[in-house]
Amino acid sequence: MKGLYCRVGVSDAEPKFVIQETSLPDSLGSDQVRVQVKACGLSPLDLKLLGDIGILRDLIPVGREVAGVVLQVGEKVSFFQPEDEVVGILPLDSPCSGLCDVIDIDEHLLVQKPEKLSSVCVAGALRDGLCAYTALHTHARMAAGHTLLVMDGASSFGLMCIQLACYHGGKVMTTSHTPQTHTFLEQLRPSVGVQDPLVAKVIPLYKDSSDLLSVVLEETGGLGVDIIIDSGVRLQEEESSEEMKLLPHKHDIISVLGVGGHWVTSHKDLQLDPPDCRLLHLKSASVTFLNHEVWTASSAQQGRYLHILKDIVEKMSTGVLRPQPEEAVPLYEATVAMETVQRQQKKKAIVQL
Repeated sequence: MKGLYCRVGVSDAEPKFVIQETSLPDSLGSDQVRVQVKACGLSPLDLKLLGDIGILRDLIPVGREVAGVVLQVGEKVSFFQPEDEVVGILPLDSPCSGLCDVIDIDEHLLVQKPEKLSSVCVAGALRDGLCAYTALHTHARMAAGHTLLVMDGASSFGLMCIQLACYHGGKVMTTSHTPQTHTFLEQLRPSVGVQDPLVAKVIPLYKDSSDLLSVVLEETGGLGVDIIIDSGVRLQEEESSEEMKLLPHKHDIISVLGVGGHWVTSHKDLQLDPPDCRLLHLKSASVTFLNHEVWTASSAQQGRYLHILKDIVEKMSTGVLRPQPEEAVPLYEATVAMETVQRQQKKKAIVQL
């Protein structure tokens, strides 16, 4: 059978993605489940993270968010049986590519997939749902009545954060990066007769990113927000690239944070100067780093991880979480799709097997 792999380049050379023949062991592990993959989500590979934790190899399996049907179970498996529909995320050190027809995976990394939830939908949205859940519940301790600022709300991760926050009674403000995404987010704002709006305010950063501070403080009566979920920040006032200019400056983020607030950041190399730390101290506010791989990099909280996965797929099944539909591509287009994702030209791709 075939799988998608990343061949790491020498020094700073761009990684190459190749489809290669592979095979499974003859015997199935006692705690493992053999799954026929129906759909697999493709997300960017963090090669630096793999190097940091010592599992960077010459050939890295690609595609980890999978949905499929159980074919066979190991002798100690108790949660699943053949023909069960399952969904899960392969661990960072998995020898299998999620684009293989059949994979072996530990039963403690899978949850049942509701029957009415499509494999393509759940494979494409599971990672973003997990990140949103981690940011809002695990890190920010979100509660009803909290005011949130979700940056880039039209992204798949941002949309999951908005929907999850509103379900739990939060008031959400968000930002848009293009006129098209602004129009999309405006449709989530309240209209006459709507009791449960998704978005209270959409701030168009593509017009002027300096408006963020004044708009948020006006909307909150000068108090600031309880939770900020960013999609990256600017560390310097002057940035050359247009993409970086759409990101808020770190000082603006801290300035719109309310007393006792939580800032959850995806910026891996965030640097805070003494004045920034002083302002955070005055507000008794906190900064938390959102590592997208933390749950599968350690088994320290395996039970909690499975509970989160189960809750995410149930919320997707009932319509609480409604990811934007993605068009799936066939396996023979997976190489080109993954190259596009890795270059950040596209946030996500889904392969249907």
